Amino acid sequence: MGKIVEILKDIRPECDWEHAGDFIANGMLDSFDIIVLVSELESAYPVSVDGSDILAENFSSLESIADLVRKSGGIV
Repeated sequence: MGKIVEILKDIRPECDWEHAGDFIANGMLDSFDIIVLVSELESAYPVSVDGSDILAENFSSLESIADLVRKSGGIV
């Protein structure tokens, strides 16, 4: 999970990712941030995130992002 937190901190350094609730509901990630995050995840965990998986619920927490990486074939 550390790598995911690092990526999120690069995108939005002002947010406390490790202690936050729902990233989407709290306004911590917007649609542009999600596109950047997907690109960074694909580079960091040689995976390809399916377009149908780019849904708000897959980016609402560290665990949901880690689940998405695992679903896409990565090891978190």
